[in-house]
Amino acid sequence: MEDIKRYAIYYAPRAGGFADAAASWLGWDPVSGADVAHPHLAADLPSLTAEPRKYGFHGTIKPPFRLAEGVDAAAVDAAVGALARELKPVQMPGLELVSLEGFLALVPAGDVLGLTDIAAQVVERLDPLRAPLTEAEIARRRPERLTPRQRELLDQFGYPYVMEEFRFHLTLSGRLTDDQMTMLRPLALAHFDGLQPEPFALEDLCLFGEAADGRFHILNRYPLG
Repeated sequence: MEDIKRYAIYYAPRAGGFADAAASWLGWDPVSGADVAHPHLAADLPSLTAEPRKYGFHGTIKPPFRLAEGVDAAAVDAAVGALARELKPVQMPGLELVSLEGFLALVPAGDVLGLTDIAAQVVERLDPLRAPLTEAEIARRRPERLTPRQRELLDQFGYPYVMEEFRFHLTLSGRLTDDQMTMLRPLALAHFDGLQPEPFALEDLCLFGEAADGRFHILNRYPLG
């Protein structure tokens, strides 16, 4: 893990049909670290999924971060593992396919309070691992477009959409036009039909790392509780 540029804490599905379908949809398997053939659903699926492909199929818990000075891969592994053992798994009825600010995404159905609480604990308690943002990193977040609270969260935790601004989602596309959304949504419904977990559970924290290839890979999986 020493050659990793950035780390992140994500949800990623355990091995099975849902994980396989998601890897195929995006064209990248973060477990094997290999490209996966897209399903033959639409000629432009590779381009429409290019943006989320580099991250692998995931739900963000703690966004990507560089390591603080004096923190190494072993410290990250130990800290994430210790926290995971303290947290209890949470369940929701399932997942819903939605248009989320122009992106196609799967979001949990039902009460997400337990999931939101886990995310808040992970963000706050693992923040000592994170290096402060550089001026360039802050600028990329377009702080002038953020609300005062989002700017405060950016300064405190390195990302504006955490704590009460957090919304868990599993991204399936880049930003789409209305016509692209109309075309892609039924294809995604058919592709994932019968494979989405019911109930949907957060059972692990997954440590991802951005390697030299610019792609995010799963480095370790830590069962909760």
